Amino acid sequence: MTSTVLVAGATGDLGHRIVRELLTADPGISLRVLTRPGSGTADGMYADEERVAVHEAAYADHAALVAALSGADVVVSALSGARSVIVDAQRALLSAAVEAGVRRFIPSDYSADYRRITPGSNRNFDLRRDVAAELDAAPLRVTSVLNGAFTDMLTGQAPMILFRRRRVLFWSSPDQTLDFTTKDDVARVVALTALDDTAPRVIEVAGDSVTARDIAHTLTDLTGTPFSTQWAGTTGMLSGMARIGRRVSRDEDATFPAWQGMQYFVSMFSGEAELRHTDNDRYGTHRWTSVRDVLAAHLGGAPA
Repeated sequence: MTSTVLVAGATGDLGHRIVRELLTADPGISLRVLTRPGSGTADGMYADEERVAVHEAAYADHAALVAALSGADVVVSALSGARSVIVDAQRALLSAAVEAGVRRFIPSDYSADYRRITPGSNRNFDLRRDVAAELDAAPLRVTSVLNGAFTDMLTGQAPMILFRRRRVLFWSSPDQTLDFTTKDDVARVVALTALDDTAPRVIEVAGDSVTARDIAHTLTDLTGTPFSTQWAGTTGMLSGMARIGRRVSRDEDATFPAWQGMQYFVSMFSGEAELRHTDNDRYGTHRWTSVRDVLAAHLGGAPA
């Protein structure tokens, strides 16, 4: 049976990748992307793809959302933002999905395991947990995809690796397991989950699970120059710094301000957000992109 899948947030970095994977996974798929009225971005991005239909609706316009979702089997949310997006926009999307008779919903989680973290220790995880409570009460099937942190962050916005100083920072323990998955691998899992009517409430995957010590060894091997781990404090100290940063900042509505990055490292290095039930083989054999692959590409060499 051909599925009709609607992707919200399809013009974003992850959303665009999910659309690409859906088109690859099922040649007969009927695919819709949801965009805000007047944006024009989705029209330009998918102008050459006949299998993608662009539907416009504001999240504050319930009737328009219901019309856009009517006839869809699955809604995939790839929305990214703070409370106004993760909670408010997804709440509106969920309400419209229920009224439109959508059978399944995949929320914009795509993170480490937020279910066991200490309340108040990670804003973005708290937002996801708030939405999860409403999803669990909704009369449709929900599947969350949990994947640890995006591997891509190791070479970008997360200052864990100090390449010039040849150091890998850690908090509390250099041997705490950290879960990472690339955005492309996450997009593949989300697409296959959208096409899987038997998908459970939560699917956990990890493209790689490594420690700070492992990362230092990998960088030493890739560069031929010794990298070492460096203690940056305890997770308790980092949590305190995050609280202060949040209190004095003016970026509460930013998706990933500096203090939120600190909170993410607290969740990972404390072990609270570690994935415990990964199922990487659920959708068959796949070559997952490793931390080594990502670091090698960043350094200009081929994956070893």
